[in-house]
Amino acid sequence: MDDWIDYYDSTHTIYVSKLHRDVHFRQIAEDIAGYIPSSEATVLDYACGEALSAGRVADACARLILAEPAPGVRGRLIARFAPNIKIRVRSLDDLRHMDEHSVDLAVMNSVAQYMTAQEFDTALMVVGRLLKPGGRLVVGDILRPDIGMAQDVTALLRFALAHGFLGDALWGLARTALSDYRELRSKIGLQRYGEAEMIGKLTAAGFAASRAPKNIGHNPARITFVATKKN
Repeated sequence: MDDWIDYYDSTHTIYVSKLHRDVHFRQIAEDIAGYIPSSEATVLDYACGEALSAGRVADACARLILAEPAPGVRGRLIARFAPNIKIRVRSLDDLRHMDEHSVDLAVMNSVAQYMTAQEFDTALMVVGRLLKPGGRLVVGDILRPDIGMAQDVTALLRFALAHGFLGDALWGLARTALSDYRELRSKIGLQRYGEAEMIGKLTAAGFAASRAPKNIGHNPARITFVATKKN
């Protein structure tokens, strides 16, 4: 995961334009907010990235913890959300020192593909310790073994057409083909999980899990799982 952390902590070009970046984070925030059980809930966004629209999530809960491994991104989160008393920014190491059973909902969106299987299992243990009995974990944007880059490109172009940045998307795809992202994806690869395999991993970590009807974010070829912590 370290190479991917370094990439996202750099000045990368994963978003083709400011509009792409803004609508991307807005949709994710709206999707996450739909899982919040009550306005009194404590929510953890694990490896949250830039989380530009986290204020929308915070509006729907009592406390939002943004946990981010990349130090540069974490610094920007602290500066961006300092005025919002509902939001706290933490490192992933900080989570190990939080109180057990202190979180109602945890979200790991577009994270598992950047982890080794062992790193993901460790993350599930950390999150499982924090969740209250009956609390939920949402694992989103999982790449399936039968889905490749072509489906990702198609999903991006449809998203761009719907939100008015198709020209930027076409140019951005050409730029990405020559970027560090493409090189990293080719060299390291992305972790993929079938439905049964992911449910098996979540079950082994102490959850009752099922596939959600809709993925978090814009890509319908990827999948999301909802897991409830067993008592």
